[in-house]
Amino acid sequence: MVLQCQKTQPEAGSMAEIRLPRYLVTHMYAADPRAHVFEGKIYVYPSHDIDAGIPENDDGDHFAMVDYHVLSLEDVTGEVTDHGVALRLEDVPWAAKQLWSNDVAYKNGTYYMYFPAKDHDGVFRIGVATSSSPAGPFTPRPEPMKRAFSIDPAVFEDDDGTHYMYFGGIWGGQLQRWEKGTYDPTVPPEPSGDRPALGPRVARLADDMLELAEEPREIQILDPSGEPIKADDHDRRFFEAAWMHKYQGTYYLSYSTGDTHKLVYATGDNPYGPFTYRGVILTPVVGWTTHHSIVEYKGKWYLFYHDSTLSGGKTPLRSAKVTELHYRPDGSIVTLDGMTGLPLEE
Repeated sequence: MVLQCQKTQPEAGSMAEIRLPRYLVTHMYAADPRAHVFEGKIYVYPSHDIDAGIPENDDGDHFAMVDYHVLSLEDVTGEVTDHGVALRLEDVPWAAKQLWSNDVAYKNGTYYMYFPAKDHDGVFRIGVATSSSPAGPFTPRPEPMKRAFSIDPAVFEDDDGTHYMYFGGIWGGQLQRWEKGTYDPTVPPEPSGDRPALGPRVARLADDMLELAEEPREIQILDPSGEPIKADDHDRRFFEAAWMHKYQGTYYLSYSTGDTHKLVYATGDNPYGPFTYRGVILTPVVGWTTHHSIVEYKGKWYLFYHDSTLSGGKTPLRSAKVTELHYRPDGSIVTLDGMTGLPLEE
């Protein structure tokens, strides 16, 4: 596979004129941006939205992506390089459709891409592909991971070098169908009532980074009083897009609330939780979905996210953006306005 790089200049006439938030690329639709610092640059791993002509539904069939691109930038207000196609659906033997949000981790000279796709039975699995470069191309393994399922894998490397994978999403992401340990397509899209909401899953990765080293655990998300977030609490319950980062020794689990269209976060003292709900990171954007990553670069923190503004509000055609993220002295995150990408007035 030969990669063809395309460089995207910033939207204004000079670098000094660029302000955040900004779109990363405009020559294609790129959503679900997962950002990491590799080799001194920010590498962004988005999904690649296309107009598949499929009507929108709660199962997400209209998100019919068939490949992944890799983006990189040396400055958040500078030129963005599109390194071209890094992985194609047709190259994954076990996958039938829907390459949704992916993530990449690095260990011992190899980059590992973790990605979801539906298998030939319509079940979301998570696969692994490898590369010697953060830009790809990535070579997929012939089978999906054994104990991983659902969607939205995100890999966090702790200070001791241990890697953890967070994953899962309800409704079309199928997490609810695995609640009892085996796949059950008859389960409703999510729990309801006063029972605890479903949490994302977490597991330590094996030393070879190709499988999970343990059975996945469900993460417990608590309200400030110490009670589990309830299934009917759609303003705070987990829906999809789990992401982990660490700030001043505290673990921050952030995620999308789905049908209430917010990015929110909870904090804990270890990678497994429990995590206590803290607040909203980003209010609703243009478009139904919201998905993100958080990364530190050159001493500042950034939120990578997406919206559907450039497509005129079409939910399955989204564009990746970046803006600066701010913390208060107590470690809480300043809420950003989804329509402007700027901090809300306090």
